[in-house]
Amino acid sequence: MPAVLFDAYGTLFDVYSVAELAEQLRPGKGAAIAALLREKQIDYTRLRTMSHRYVDFWQCTRDALQFVNAQLKLGLGSDELDALLSAYAKLKPFADAAPALAALKAQGFALAILSNGTPKMLRDVVDAAGFGHYFDALLSADTVRSFKTTDEAYSLGTQWAGRPAQELVFVSSNGWDAACATWFGYRTFWVNRGRAATEVLADPHQIGHGLDDLVQWLKA
Repeated sequence: MPAVLFDAYGTLFDVYSVAELAEQLRPGKGAAIAALLREKQIDYTRLRTMSHRYVDFWQCTRDALQFVNAQLKLGLGSDELDALLSAYAKLKPFADAAPALAALKAQGFALAILSNGTPKMLRDVVDAAGFGHYFDALLSADTVRSFKTTDEAYSLGTQWAGRPAQELVFVSSNGWDAACATWFGYRTFWVNRGRAATEVLADPHQIGHGLDDLVQWLKA
């Protein structure tokens, strides 16, 4: 059975949807909080991976939020910080996610998430969206204690599918993730939602602006 691997955060689930709660907590600053939180969250995964000082994605997110609180001088208390962290358990799915997953399932694809998120984070966000029935596996980088873009993290997909990377499709909205997954050997689809420039790394095999474009590509 052919298989498709999805990044979770930013691809299926909108990481910037935390801005809604952040705006309620600090009016006028919601978008800035969400943007800096995402930037530092990814920064910390990279720095910890390069320095061989692993902590899980939940801790990276917590640490990033502490930085945001200090950098933007928000004065968020512990209850407010906990509320923002909890919002990561129920990030809003993109509108095109459910239709695309349903269409791919109907075409006979096995579907999995391959994410930096911890197993609990992935279960929580998938369950909150009602997406559990779409996925055959939730693959967490925490099991190898190494974040994407390491080979150890990407190899979770090949181990699960029992196939070489070139026979699998990897989908991400993060340009760096799509590029590095291409280096690893996957057939890659970059969901370029923001019409960003292509990373000067490895070109993904296909680029679209939404998950509906992925469905059409895999029909070809």
